[in-house]
Amino acid sequence: MRTIQSLIVLIITLFISVRSSAQTNSKGEVAVISIDTRGLELDNLSMASLVRLELEKTRQYEVMDKYDVDNQVKAMQIDPASAFGKTALVEIGKGLGVDYVLTGSVDVFGDKIIYILRLINVNANEFSQTSVKEYVNNETHIQLMTRISVKDLIGLEYDKEVAAKLENVPTPIVNENTRLSLNGPRFGMQFFTGRLAERMQDPVSEGGFGTRPFSSVFGYQHEVQYLNSGKFQALFEFIGSINAIETGKFSPSLVVLNGIRYDGWEFGLGPVFRVTRLAEGYYDQDGSWIKTNEAPDANTQLMTNLDSRGDVNVSSGLVIALGKTFRSGHLNLPLNFYYSYEPTLNSDIVGVLLGFNIARNN
Repeated sequence: MRTIQSLIVLIITLFISVRSSAQTNSKGEVAVISIDTRGLELDNLSMASLVRLELEKTRQYEVMDKYDVDNQVKAMQIDPASAFGKTALVEIGKGLGVDYVLTGSVDVFGDKIIYILRLINVNANEFSQTSVKEYVNNETHIQLMTRISVKDLIGLEYDKEVAAKLENVPTPIVNENTRLSLNGPRFGMQFFTGRLAERMQDPVSEGGFGTRPFSSVFGYQHEVQYLNSGKFQALFEFIGSINAIETGKFSPSLVVLNGIRYDGWEFGLGPVFRVTRLAEGYYDQDGSWIKTNEAPDANTQLMTNLDSRGDVNVSSGLVIALGKTFRSGHLNLPLNFYYSYEPTLNSDIVGVLLGFNIARNN
């Protein structure tokens, strides 16, 4: 008999201890009165029930039963579906005898759901905690949104990955003031190395151009932007130009760059297509270029070379460009440096281009 009595005392002691521990862990009693909703299928009271459910799951507060709340609020002759002001909610909280009142709103605004929750300290007559979240407009996930907002309100960790998927990301403001467009003329110089430099300096009688190992560049750039986010842009640049007009046998070219631009700095990479005069031939023992379609002997290997007397051909290469745009009012001054490799002639080309345009509204 004494053993049974001891067991009963032990059970009662454990029960009291657990209950006392639960009350100690609780931050106080809270009542969820109503959550204002606009543009959602859920009404105010249904949304309040959802918030109450997620709050109870956290076990951080002693949440007042919804039926007790409804009965006592009605006894106070207050419509819970329209009680949202702090003064009115504090009075309700005092009438209910709770430490906190939870209120808020969930509104559909364009392509987003704006979720606001506030926790009112009844005794201090102030908002003690607030959570403001912007979610994508997808009511299917309203319970997940509620769970995240409730945990954010009371300072608990929530699933950041899920929250990121539900978060409404603002679309960057893009207009004529933020979009930098550099369509316009280009002019500059390009400098040659290797066999290309040699052929530019060779006499005209040998198929050279009788000039220096550099030439002028006059062109026009047209760009197509496919990504624009604030100061960052991604774009295609098309630069058509006429080169070496001082030689009397100019060489047109077209550059197609896939580029990125950030805060006036830009980098581009892409192919270049050049229209040039090329011919078959070889170098004799004196180093002179001989244009011919037949090798003089078996030990001589023919090669393709730049020749002012040759046929018009299209060659291709690679261009790497780096630049900076300087701005003065509405005037844009893009300055670009580029490097290009000419595989047909095994030569390098280094150039600089300067352009200008006036920013204007379309």
